[in-house]
Amino acid sequence: MQTATRRQQTASRPGIAALEALKTHWPEYLMEASLLAIFMVSACVFVVLLEHPASALHQSIEDPIVRRWLMGAAMGGTLMGIVYSPWGQRSGAHLNPFLTMTFFSLGKIDRWDAVFYSLAHFAGAAAGVLVAVAVIGAPVGHGAVNYAVTVPGPAGAWVAFAAEILISLLMITTVLTTSNTKRLSRYTGLFAGALVAIYIAAESPYSGMSMNPARTLGSALFADEWTAIWVYFTAPLIAMLGGGQLFRLRRGAHAVLCAKLHHHNRKRCIFRCNYGEIDGK
Repeated sequence: MQTATRRQQTASRPGIAALEALKTHWPEYLMEASLLAIFMVSACVFVVLLEHPASALHQSIEDPIVRRWLMGAAMGGTLMGIVYSPWGQRSGAHLNPFLTMTFFSLGKIDRWDAVFYSLAHFAGAAAGVLVAVAVIGAPVGHGAVNYAVTVPGPAGAWVAFAAEILISLLMITTVLTTSNTKRLSRYTGLFAGALVAIYIAAESPYSGMSMNPARTLGSALFADEWTAIWVYFTAPLIAMLGGGQLFRLRRGAHAVLCAKLHHHNRKRCIFRCNYGEIDGK
């Protein structure tokens, strides 16, 4: 009640509202930045291991399809670990400004929390690649690795655009459906991680598999690779916002209970949370 009253008092004063958000929710912002940084470090590490020509693992696995499936398993597992980690349980493990924007459009996140989450994602992605460069060194910049950059495949930018629409729409639909269904909610992170694994294995030849402008920009800054960057700032946004509104139309606004991917924990929740209502579903 006190939190709700405080929000009402500061809603009409943007500067004060922003400072209040920073004062009370800065740990969650740092967690989101750190979690995406970890994801990017993991991406760089596994791309080096699987794709750098001097890597023993690369040399022992000649089939690129097998390597993609291993990459998918590694990154899907990384995402699962992040969602169920103590920080992921507390922050909600969005890792993606477009996921945050979707929850904002569904009324589950205050404006300044959405702003600071999104800024944290961009900062965290760049920081993660920087850490990978500092720790691993030159191999991260090798042409076969190229800072784990995401670019369209040989079919071109419009095929990449369509592919990003498809995978982003399926991801947001899955997250919203599972996280708001009683018998499935605790497994949302597993579903999301499994989709990431499948996407990397099967879809990455078309768009590089992003769904996330922060993730793409973090790599692009170091690779100086801007090919069709517009794809990764438009397609996932259209798909996720659209998917969120389709879910609202189908299930109703009341059906979106919270903005966390994992809510079966005792960590604090900074969102407009009605998660207790899931007991009646």
